[in-house]
Amino acid sequence: MYAVNVRDHFMIAHSFRGEVFGPAQRLHGATYVVDLELRRDALDVDGIVVDIGLATQLLHEELAALNFRNLDELPQFGGRNTTTEFLAREIFDRIAVRIAAGALGPHALPGPGTAGLTQMRVTLNESHVAWAAYEGPLPAV
Repeated sequence: MYAVNVRDHFMIAHSFRGEVFGPAQRLHGATYVVDLELRRDALDVDGIVVDIGLATQLLHEELAALNFRNLDELPQFGGRNTTTEFLAREIFDRIAVRIAAGALGPHALPGPGTAGLTQMRVTLNESHVAWAAYEGPLPAV
């Protein structure tokens, strides 16, 4: 399995509901360093997993939609605890849709009978000692 990783960051504000979160129930900020790992079984016709420039741009665009936002105010997150784990899956799903739409080029398209991307992992690093991730197969297009 081959893999390429690109990295960016974003800053948000949010609060959590539930005693388990202690003081994080109050509004607080977080800065996440995000790693996007894209995987495939074989290199494409150009000898790469994916164009690193396109992958970097895609990650940046998806994070820009969340950057400097109070997640408590966004309707799509209403009633949800926007934990690090939750956000890792949210970003995974958003990027998977973009990959299926061709954002990383035709050689990256996942699917049966293609040699495209097969798996992805999104890791949100809260600090140098704590992080959460979501990984899984990319849905075929």
